[in-house]
Amino acid sequence: MRARTLLPAILAAALLTATGCGTQDGSGSSGDEAAAPSKASSPARQTAPSDSAETGAGTEVPEALKFTGRTVDGKPFDARTLAGKPTVLWFWAPWCPKCRAQATETAKVAADYTGKANVIGVAGLDKNAAMKDFVSETRTGTFPHLSDEAGEIWKRFEITEQSVYVILDKNGKTVYRGVLPEGKGLADKVDRLAD
Repeated sequence: MRARTLLPAILAAALLTATGCGTQDGSGSSGDEAAAPSKASSPARQTAPSDSAETGAGTEVPEALKFTGRTVDGKPFDARTLAGKPTVLWFWAPWCPKCRAQATETAKVAADYTGKANVIGVAGLDKNAAMKDFVSETRTGTFPHLSDEAGEIWKRFEITEQSVYVILDKNGKTVYRGVLPEGKGLADKVDRLAD
């Protein structure tokens, strides 16, 4: 339990940047702020220069989607495959009750917008085994979840706490960053972006 208490504090301290530390929970602000993703000095596994080329579908890959990772099941994941469609990045931690409360609505949005928008879980602040258990227990295995134990993707998007949604439009521009209690409002935000 002590590691679970210290790990978020250590990660948050490491992630503080010139933008400062925000609550991202919507308190004191609308939570509807549009913010561009960070071009952190050590972004998540940057891809090779050739990755600036277009995807096979003829869609240019935005900077926000030029990262790779591994799913909680150990499969390689390349975010370039998300280009051309709105994308929801759901940053969660396995021990987080707010994240668990968001799981059902997030899975419903992923199912309802299959083929129109991408929904990707980005798990952090714990070990992969706990991440796999969370996916199983919450029945959210119908969409990909990345295991970000090292926090590389979290750093890339300047995430300093769990249960945060980052929503990108089809061009990779961040149109929403914040907490949506129990995932309420996520479907409306995605619906406005989906073709």
